[in-house]
Amino acid sequence: MTHTETRRTITFDAATVRRQQRQQRTRKLALHGLLLVTGLPIMVGYVWLLVNSFSDVLVFGLIPERLTLQNWAFLWEPPSPWLPCVWRSFANSMYLALGMVAAVVVTSTPAAYVLSRMKFPGRSAILGGTLILHAFPGITLLIALFFVLRFLGLLDSVVGVFLIRAALMMPFAIWIMKGFFDNIPWDVERAALVDGATRIQTWYKVMLPQVKQGIGAISVFAFLAGWAEYIFVITFIHGTDNWTLTSYVNALIGDWRFLDYGLLAAASLFYLFPVLLFFLFAQKYLLHMSVGGMKGGG
Repeated sequence: MTHTETRRTITFDAATVRRQQRQQRTRKLALHGLLLVTGLPIMVGYVWLLVNSFSDVLVFGLIPERLTLQNWAFLWEPPSPWLPCVWRSFANSMYLALGMVAAVVVTSTPAAYVLSRMKFPGRSAILGGTLILHAFPGITLLIALFFVLRFLGLLDSVVGVFLIRAALMMPFAIWIMKGFFDNIPWDVERAALVDGATRIQTWYKVMLPQVKQGIGAISVFAFLAGWAEYIFVITFIHGTDNWTLTSYVNALIGDWRFLDYGLLAAASLFYLFPVLLFFLFAQKYLLHMSVGGMKGGG
């Protein structure tokens, strides 16, 4: 190759690199523009809630005429005599959400390990059954669940809703955790068994540390499912002492013709704060939902 041909090749390669860089910048701008367009309405909604919660009157529905803390007075005084203390509803919501986290993690993790690593008669039927249970809409079970809870004496209690919601969440959690266990090489487990560890010790000391991301992921989903539960709460809980925050916010709507938007905005933000904080703490686990690595062989 002559010197002139070499220069032409280098020039051509430089032009190709610059063209690829321009294409990458264009794709990034397009992606950021798409994210801005789709995320802007959501951000506007949150900003409106924040502004409205500290406003007495909004001019044109957007500009606060006067700032006030009166909308947040529900934190220390019920806005109506028939409404319960908001902190009691907060405690019930937290009990429901954290209880679901504990129940789902404790039950689905060992069940997923057994279904992933052990072969026994009926294993395929159990896997198929859990998939069908997850696909089955829980709202169609309301009447049957009502009679079950009445028989057990758990109507109008947070415990009854907790048991129902946790049971409906378990098939989903089992399948997620099974995927995490499936991606652990069999050599890791066999090495622990050869070293003298029992099956339980292997599960607890060797396998669980490698599926921490999975446990974190199902914990996030369980917490959100318990915190946002509405249908079962308003169906099976009637006493105000057992209300959750979803019932509390729903009660603030009342007659839409006399709706206090400032109070509703403040209560909605109060309802959202724990979820946002939980997301900030647990977002790294959601990023590990797609698990790589070698898949163990039997």
